Amino acid sequence: MADHASPTARALLTLELIQTRPGITAGDLAGALGVSERAARRYVGILREAEIPIRSVPGVRGGYTVGRGVRLPPLVFSSTEALGMVMAVLDSHHDAADNSDPVGNALRKIIRALPEAVATQAEVVRRTARPVPDRHAVPPDPTTTAALVLASSCAHVVRIGYRTGSGSEWEAVVEPWAVVVRHGRWYLLCRRPRDGAIRTYRVDRVRSVAELEEPFEPPADLDPVAALEENFAVGWEFAVEILVDGPLGEVQPWVPRAIGRLEAVDAEHTRMVGTTSDPPWFAEMLAALPMPFHVIDGPELRAAVDDLGRRLLAAVV
Repeated sequence: MADHASPTARALLTLELIQTRPGITAGDLAGALGVSERAARRYVGILREAEIPIRSVPGVRGGYTVGRGVRLPPLVFSSTEALGMVMAVLDSHHDAADNSDPVGNALRKIIRALPEAVATQAEVVRRTARPVPDRHAVPPDPTTTAALVLASSCAHVVRIGYRTGSGSEWEAVVEPWAVVVRHGRWYLLCRRPRDGAIRTYRVDRVRSVAELEEPFEPPADLDPVAALEENFAVGWEFAVEILVDGPLGEVQPWVPRAIGRLEAVDAEHTRMVGTTSDPPWFAEMLAALPMPFHVIDGPELRAAVDDLGRRLLAAVV
């Protein structure tokens, strides 16, 4: 298990190990968890604080077991708590959709024990989540996330309040198709009924959610992750156009689909078009290109590239 796994994730795995290997010792627990014996005992303590009856038998043949004749307390989570649990596992960089991952498998079993109305919401996120380490990502509010997932599972339109990366705020009525975790960030994949535009919004920037009575029908063949990546580069605040000095085949490996759409200008040049709400971040992505580029359109991006260039030059003077 990775060193940055949360105590909650390790405690869940500790319970799984004790249930499947009755009599497991602190040393064996430590080895399975990849921690010290002292840390393993701490995770056992977390389980006991949660009123889970973990018994310990001293001696050479002793170890930990779940108390006999005592039923585990029922799992009673609100939708917000259930989503918070899923988010905690993802924040530890575990693939919650992978049943071969020990923590992901433990989470799946817990979700199966939840009431159907709550489990459905947690399961939607678990299946569509694809965690990628990104320590700069901002975790969204669990209450906001739960409201969006609930509206998505019920297929009800929502009115959201949103704040862009530059600080401007607006409201929009959207069809919440899915909440997806990608590249360490949480996104809302949705469609605007007024113009049919498909958009992706960062959940941590959603300021309010109001579920409306109006129903919607998502595409029958919807692949949330694929649709999200196809729409990453559109619908943001600032339009950009860049000319790259390189043939399309050489530029493509350096430009993720999330950045923009590429098209060949001629045998030696490639045009990139897209949108962004974070020009400084976009400038840093362009700086990683191994070939020259020119900002053709997008004053906000041009200013961000200029600022980045000045800071880099100052660093070597």
